Amino acid sequence: MTIGFLSHLDANLYRFRLPVMQALLDNGHRVYAIVPRGEYTEELSREGITTIIYEIERSSLNPLKELVAINMIYRAIRDLNLDILHTFMAKPNIYGTFAARKAKIPVVVNTVTGLGSFFIDNSIKSKVIRKVIETLYKRVFNLSTGVIFQNRDDKELFERSGIIKKSKSYLVRSSGVDTTYFDSSTVNIEDVKKLEDELKVKEKKVVLMIARAIWHKGISEYSKAADILNRDNVEFLLVGGVDDGNPSNASVSWLNEQKSISWLGERNDIKELIALSDIVVLPSYREGVPRTLLEAASMEKALIATDVPGCREVVEHEKNGLLVELKSSKSLSDAIGKLLNDEKLQDEYATASRKKAIEEFDVKKVVSSYSEIYSKLLNVQNPD
Repeated sequence: MTIGFLSHLDANLYRFRLPVMQALLDNGHRVYAIVPRGEYTEELSREGITTIIYEIERSSLNPLKELVAINMIYRAIRDLNLDILHTFMAKPNIYGTFAARKAKIPVVVNTVTGLGSFFIDNSIKSKVIRKVIETLYKRVFNLSTGVIFQNRDDKELFERSGIIKKSKSYLVRSSGVDTTYFDSSTVNIEDVKKLEDELKVKEKKVVLMIARAIWHKGISEYSKAADILNRDNVEFLLVGGVDDGNPSNASVSWLNEQKSISWLGERNDIKELIALSDIVVLPSYREGVPRTLLEAASMEKALIATDVPGCREVVEHEKNGLLVELKSSKSLSDAIGKLLNDEKLQDEYATASRKKAIEEFDVKKVVSSYSEIYSKLLNVQNPD
């Protein structure tokens, strides 16, 4: 079998799809990563994945440029003799499907990893773009062979709206997490101690949020919740870079001006940061299934998140964490305060988080689910 993985970000494939691609390679299949050139392109190549480069403007809404992008993808895939093209995220889902049908690829699988900013904002512009996306998705899903959703809410929303037929709709919850790597027992204690010294958090409780610095992740609510709690013995950390191509992007000046939270920007020591934290939070407005919460769950941490699609896949209220009201700094601060004041409850939630990560979200389960879907769709196209 020859399969291509298409995204508009090489980081998306490297960070979230690599285990699936590696498993397919190990099973003797030919695998291509079809992406614009970026900082992870060489990393993909070093992992044995053949990379095919195309160009796309991530933030463009110009129809002429979009037609060019479809043609660029078509040129990238037409001579690969793919049995399956698997696409990820909105633009690759839409453009990739049109290009794949032009290239006569027998099986096209789309993955809806989340619904993005336009499904959160209610501005006139967002409503118009949302309607366009829904219309395009309905057309694209009629052309594709199968569509994978990462959470139940998105799947049910698209089915209810008539955008996707139930017969083509599949649920694979998240991209999975490597529970053997994100395991608290594998952390180097000396590295954690050095990090504590660097961040000046020794003898302090640590609340950690890992997310892109955009408003839709709830960074403003996080900062206000820290203001409300206002405790000298608690450090509130925010880890994640700005996203200049996103309309919900926060400014560097705003991030640096916050007095109650420490913004650390992008980091490569996520495992150690989770290890030194007491609670991991994500007050996001909507998610696919958040990788940061999965990693924290796997690292045996108590979790706090908003009661929204995606987050409630990982956080079960009063079982492995607490779900709070959307856009409510008060609800968030109350939940953080409750866990900080009750170490026994914190420990109970932490143990439950690790158990849930292993039983429901281990990356091996995702690899197995994808393989089953590929086999089914290939058999439908090529019955004996």
